Amino acid sequence: MAMNYKEAGVDIEAGYRSVELMKKHVAATFRPEVLGGIGGFSGAFDMKAIKEMDDPVLLSGTDGVGTKTKIAFLMDKHDTIGIDCVAMCVNDVACAGGEPLFFLDYIACGKNEPEKIAQIVSGVAEGCRQAGAALIGGETAEHPGLMPEDEYDLAGFTVGLADRKEMITGENIVPGDVLVGIASSGIHSNGYSLVRRVFRMNEETLNTYFDSLGETLGEALLTPTKIYVKALKAVREAGITIKGCSHITGGGFYENIPRMLPDGVRASVRKSGYPIPPIFEMLQSSGGIEEQMMYNTFNMGLGMVLAVEADQAEAVCAAIESAGEKAYVVGEILAGEKGVDIV
Repeated sequence: MAMNYKEAGVDIEAGYRSVELMKKHVAATFRPEVLGGIGGFSGAFDMKAIKEMDDPVLLSGTDGVGTKTKIAFLMDKHDTIGIDCVAMCVNDVACAGGEPLFFLDYIACGKNEPEKIAQIVSGVAEGCRQAGAALIGGETAEHPGLMPEDEYDLAGFTVGLADRKEMITGENIVPGDVLVGIASSGIHSNGYSLVRRVFRMNEETLNTYFDSLGETLGEALLTPTKIYVKALKAVREAGITIKGCSHITGGGFYENIPRMLPDGVRASVRKSGYPIPPIFEMLQSSGGIEEQMMYNTFNMGLGMVLAVEADQAEAVCAAIESAGEKAYVVGEILAGEKGVDIV
């Protein structure tokens, strides 16, 4: 009996159809620097802009969406999870003072369903549009026997560019500087293994509407991660120096805020300095989670925390809000052992 790849579980024709369905989404992200079209063996990007910089530095970031994809499977909603993937990568590059230039995605699936893959990529493209990055390549890998047919994993990679003098390093943070927090949209893409222990993961629970959330639980849990590229660019364009920047991801406040601090200074964050989204209060009360663990796992309503000079805090908030985000003065820098206090 003659065997073929399709009988082994890999449908090459479905792969071709996926590419056709996603082409319009990918093309919508292209910047003038993109060379060639879709379907080559590599993505090409013109780097003439480097010549205009004094000391150009390439920055890179890679990440995935983690177990948030489990919520997408249960709700059969796949058009926003790609925004999360882009956000997790480009926010890290922006956090260092860079502009994301281009992005590549990797989707591993048990079975290639072209319409579903196109939905995922439409979200990736939307994230790229929000970040101003071009989606110049990607890979969809069908893994029969390794993954369940109705499941997938999503990861991505981005490259950005900065002039060395504009990089955000944290090295000049001193006592007396203040902390500005940029509001998150909710849980973003970290802590979902704990989330899935707290709430029952079934359609009935996820489709339940809660007045405190103003939406169903599933909608709240699938809310895409905020992309902060334009907000941070607005601060730079206002002529303000960001001395330090922390992207609040896995490890929450306790792990991420100290990453921007030099030795000899300590961050103090006021819980009362900004509104905590109701999804976190629901998580804490439903799961009986200690407050310290909440701040050590989740972003608790702040997706980015910036360190700036005290007399520039008001202007920083105004620049961030001009880019459509909410900003709050949430704390200050003190002398002391490197770390963070939540007060």
